[in-house]
Amino acid sequence: MILELNTGDTAWVLVSAALVLLMTPGLAFFYGGMVRAKGALNMIMMSFIAMGTVGVLWVLYGYSLTFGNSLGGVIGDPTQFAGLGSLMSPDAVVGTVPALAFAAFQSAFAIIAVALISGSIADRTSFKAWTVFTGVWATLVYFPAAHWVFAFDGVAAEHGGWIANTVKAIDFAGGTAIHINAGAAGLALAIVLGRRIDFLRKPMRPHNMTLVMLGAGLLWFGWFGFNAGSALGANTTAAVAWINTLAAPAAAMLAWLGVEQLRDGHPTSLGAASGVVAGLVAITPAAGSVSPLGAVAIGLLAGVACAYAIGLKNRLGFDDSLDVVGVHLVGGLLGTLAIGLFADPGSPAGVAGLFYGGGVDQLGRQAVGAFSVLLYSFGMTLLIGFAINKTMGFRVSLAAENNGIDLAEHSEVGYDLSPVYYSSFDGVRRTLMIEPDALPRDVREHVEAIRAASPAAPADVADAATSPAEVNA
Repeated sequence: MILELNTGDTAWVLVSAALVLLMTPGLAFFYGGMVRAKGALNMIMMSFIAMGTVGVLWVLYGYSLTFGNSLGGVIGDPTQFAGLGSLMSPDAVVGTVPALAFAAFQSAFAIIAVALISGSIADRTSFKAWTVFTGVWATLVYFPAAHWVFAFDGVAAEHGGWIANTVKAIDFAGGTAIHINAGAAGLALAIVLGRRIDFLRKPMRPHNMTLVMLGAGLLWFGWFGFNAGSALGANTTAAVAWINTLAAPAAAMLAWLGVEQLRDGHPTSLGAASGVVAGLVAITPAAGSVSPLGAVAIGLLAGVACAYAIGLKNRLGFDDSLDVVGVHLVGGLLGTLAIGLFADPGSPAGVAGLFYGGGVDQLGRQAVGAFSVLLYSFGMTLLIGFAINKTMGFRVSLAAENNGIDLAEHSEVGYDLSPVYYSSFDGVRRTLMIEPDALPRDVREHVEAIRAASPAAPADVADAATSPAEVNA
């Protein structure tokens, strides 16, 4: 039976898809601000390249592997929707939206799942190796795991994955398939690449907290599409997920800041941003199965648990650079298991957790789903990581890491502080990068006069802000 398309549902899903896609640039800012200045551009590029590789693979075969008719509950038929051409038919629907709208929405999930991993290996990763990894990991890890969790029987295809249909674990928007998956992969890659040369030796503080806060804000904004969009319609389920996506990260932020105040004597902006993300991660699997009060409880637990979990890397000796394990793996596990405790039978999911008289049955289902994905992701990522490291090398040289990975990998820097001179040509001001010795004599004399008048200024910098050198191009 073909359901009638609903234009309101379709509009909401398409808008949500755009919101989720925006999360990847938001993640790029979030991660980019957390690293040192000499690696900011590389960190941002590691998120952006995932949009390229995974976006292409999703069209070619990713959607088909994830949502094609299941082969034994393990993987979708790779040929069923290959190229997505068959989804252009007006009869191709998922629920009340066009199948292509559903494919668009899910593509953004696949992209950010891969991008999340990059934070665990910041400052030391070959960009070429990372680019290869994004495609291989998406194919061998994300697409199968997403099929297990997201592919329900009779939705996108007749038969779906084993966790969704046999185990019947709940993962509303990706706590298992995305956050536990990415967190376990991040731990595996941190082991493969080893520690940064300055790990536990020098402070490696975030270089730009403004970028971090901007990134966290964009992530929270996009997350409303992430969770509420997973209702696949403009309906009550979407409204419940939306308010829970407000409540949990708000509570988690307060909890994280409370931990910092008690433990360190001061709350930090990094703690606020990290608390928000921890709460968002934890509520993602539970957004459609708990009440708003349940979401607050989950957020409080996530804020406390993740604030303490990020210290595990120092005690256990693995270098999870930007706390992917402490936030996404721990937060994803907490949120997924919390469904077995806080699931409210009055919620759209209609499932009762332990605290609502439902016993431990749902908790067991959640544990099977969560730890199955965790173990599969960790094991497969170790194999992929060691294979790439053995064949093409996964880590940059020590010199590149020490001097700045931006220059070594991209021949660019995030912040160009070299001398800048200006010109006017046909009324248009253009910025030129010119060595002082290459300037025309009259301009060079003008620059030297400025230097003589300002002895405190650096010898290699023209005071362009005070008196730009006008070069007639």
